[in-house]
Amino acid sequence: MKLDRKETEILASLERGAWKSVKNLHEEIKKARTAAVATAKKDARMNLRISRRDMIALKSKALKEGIPYQTLVAGIIHKYVEGRLRER
Repeated sequence: MKLDRKETEILASLERGAWKSVKNLHEEIKKARTAAVATAKKDARMNLRISRRDMIALKSKALKEGIPYQTLVAGIIHKYVEGRLRER
């Protein structure tokens, strides 16, 4: 598996022992799980018309990532609204 720059930094910090456990580990895990479920909840529907060319490109990229194209589109939109998607 190929790691990006940020993932490589995280792995290196873990390997050198920079991470310490929190005192209330089980409570923190519970909070993280609750947040993850709330984030992943898809309770709204959107219909969108795009060009056939863009649809083919989306499906191709999703296939390379090994995910459904709808999941790819939802991820792109989520990153954009969170301010984590930037133009090159």
